[in-house]
Amino acid sequence: MNVVRRLVSTVRAALAEALILVLPISCAGCDEPDIGLCEACTDALRPHPRRQDVEGLRVWSGVRFEGVAARVLRALKEAGRTGLARDLAPALAAAAMAIGDPTAVFVPIPTSRSAFRRRGYRVVELVAARAGLEVAPLLVAARRTGDQRGLDRSRRRANVAASLRARDAAGRRVIILDDVVTTGATLAEAARALRAGGALVVGAATIAATPRRGRGPVRGAADAFETHG
Repeated sequence: MNVVRRLVSTVRAALAEALILVLPISCAGCDEPDIGLCEACTDALRPHPRRQDVEGLRVWSGVRFEGVAARVLRALKEAGRTGLARDLAPALAAAAMAIGDPTAVFVPIPTSRSAFRRRGYRVVELVAARAGLEVAPLLVAARRTGDQRGLDRSRRRANVAASLRARDAAGRRVIILDDVVTTGATLAEAARALRAGGALVVGAATIAATPRRGRGPVRGAADAFETHG
């Protein structure tokens, strides 16, 4: 069944990329016409991995979620521009490599059914595939959650509490993957579920992290980040 789902997801993503080729296109980062991503915006996505700690979990992110990176991620997630996964892959790969554990398996945050129906693909898994990271679907939804947008830190935590469970995770070293970290609520819940399932969580890697303003330094960066789920 998992093979069939992956095949369907791959076909849908390929069709979405083919459709883009016959439609007018502009740079996802700056709107320059007739190009998917211009040279300047490609350069703006160059990874600069930074670390923050979320409830005892080491989280590495490849780029800041602002400017070009934010626009490109939104285009991938909301506009169906799946070809941009290749441009974001280096950021996720750099974050994963920064953790420095070659024995760990990569576990993506599961995509909600509604998001998958809307997009036809799983964002984190698509970018991970383009980055050459083989994922293991050890997390599944235990219950439905509401939209995290617009919620403060405490409400995000309450929204995702006990929303995930692990399967076949006992005794495995894992690195959690997600697209963007803002408050860290989802990553913290994923870590809880995996630990409850017997896994050793060695860290988390995300494509981007939402910048934190005026709260002091984060390891490896001049600017601090606020965590995101």
